[in-house]
Amino acid sequence: MSATLHASAVLIGAKAMLIRGPAGSGKSSLVLALLRAAQSGILPFGRLVADDRVHAAAVHGRLVLRPPPALAGLLEVRGLGLRRLPWEPAAVAGWIVDLAAGDAQRLPGPEQAFAEIEDIRLPRIAIPPGYDILPPVLAAVGSSAASAGAVPP
Repeated sequence: MSATLHASAVLIGAKAMLIRGPAGSGKSSLVLALLRAAQSGILPFGRLVADDRVHAAAVHGRLVLRPPPALAGLLEVRGLGLRRLPWEPAAVAGWIVDLAAGDAQRLPGPEQAFAEIEDIRLPRIAIPPGYDILPPVLAAVGSSAASAGAVPP
């Protein structure tokens, strides 16, 4: 099975972050912020997978993300237009971020902490509308790296 999602994706280390949200919620801005965090050494690695549209497919129990061919390597920077960036042709999803999420809670319960796409269950970060996006995302990435035995940046 596969689906095309209105979303963006960025590879962070070995896993990709799938970023969902309505138009104007900050998907591309979060991708750009994560890429800058990788360039500055806050994250170990960051590379664009897809912006605006993502092909998602369940493959051997993992959610594999790919850019649509026509959009591969393109990132929309609000006010500047499309920019061509280095990109990954495929990446395995490790997290889902939902921007402007109406169900975001200060202390999420199990029903908010995970999301399922193509029958693959992944950790979910729900960001409420108007909230600073980057700090909770960096915290989630750092805590998962630490729990995997890696040294957080």
